[in-house]
Amino acid sequence: MKALVTGGTGFVGSHLVEHLLATGHEVVCYARNAAKADGLFTERRPQVFEGSLFDVAAMQRAMTGADLIFHVAALTAARSRRELFRVNEDATRQVLAAAPPSLRRFVYVSSLAAAGPTTRGRQLQGGEPERPVTHYGASKLAGELAVRAAPVPWTVVRPPAVYGPRDVELLRLFRMAARGFLPQFGDGTQELSLVYVDDLARALVASATAPQTTGRIYYATHPDIVRQHALAAAIGRAVHPDRSPLIIPLPLPIARIGLWITGTAAFLAGRSTVLSLDKANEFLAGALTCSPAALERDTGWTASYSLAAGLAKTVAWYREQRWL
Repeated sequence: MKALVTGGTGFVGSHLVEHLLATGHEVVCYARNAAKADGLFTERRPQVFEGSLFDVAAMQRAMTGADLIFHVAALTAARSRRELFRVNEDATRQVLAAAPPSLRRFVYVSSLAAAGPTTRGRQLQGGEPERPVTHYGASKLAGELAVRAAPVPWTVVRPPAVYGPRDVELLRLFRMAARGFLPQFGDGTQELSLVYVDDLARALVASATAPQTTGRIYYATHPDIVRQHALAAAIGRAVHPDRSPLIIPLPLPIARIGLWITGTAAFLAGRSTVLSLDKANEFLAGALTCSPAALERDTGWTASYSLAAGLAKTVAWYREQRWL
């Protein structure tokens, strides 16, 4: 089929483009900077369109004949709540407005943050009331609601924390581990779901092509739950198999102050960061966990990469690119 990917030169989007090409689909990559694709896609190349998410005419040209649309482009951090909603909600409405009438599926890549945290020992299954606790989560939920109200066949996929080659968000943790230390919020017992980026790319394609996934919301995640202290240890082993990093506990009040400082510093410098006070409600929650059971049942997809295997591939790529 012919698939269009918004944000196709980003972290998740580029891996999705590669998976679609590898499995025989015709792919159109819609991105802000077409030149970025030159350094990403060397073996198989998609057709690349450069344009804004607010340029409906340009998107309509790029979407001509598209069977599938994967809306991946989004902001994970911004200098203001309004900026997040402008991209994650308003731009999503523009992408929907450009969708061709022949479209077979619109896949919206949302986030576990749209549902919000849960409690230890309780994974979100799907169908629970959404309770986002950050501006980012609220903006992704607003994008979801726009998709769910649109006259297109849709599927929403909510990944938890995504890691793998090309990721710049969790890269800072690997760099700290390389220096011999890692921070730990509270007592380190926060429970987390994670997914390796190649597994997520396969999940997105599976959710787009299975007939029973139309009009459904899914969590794409590895089924194993990991506690924060165990994740820190696993990152440490992946970076330095022969020694463990020094874990620096940050009591919750100190962690909140630290997030306020980093967020304020980024704002004053004209930058955005996920390390902000707004994100404290997620970083310090008891659990950010979800279950892939519904996606596995309806598509046959399962996550292939264990945490250890995914971290090893990530570290190898970072070192190959001299990011680490």
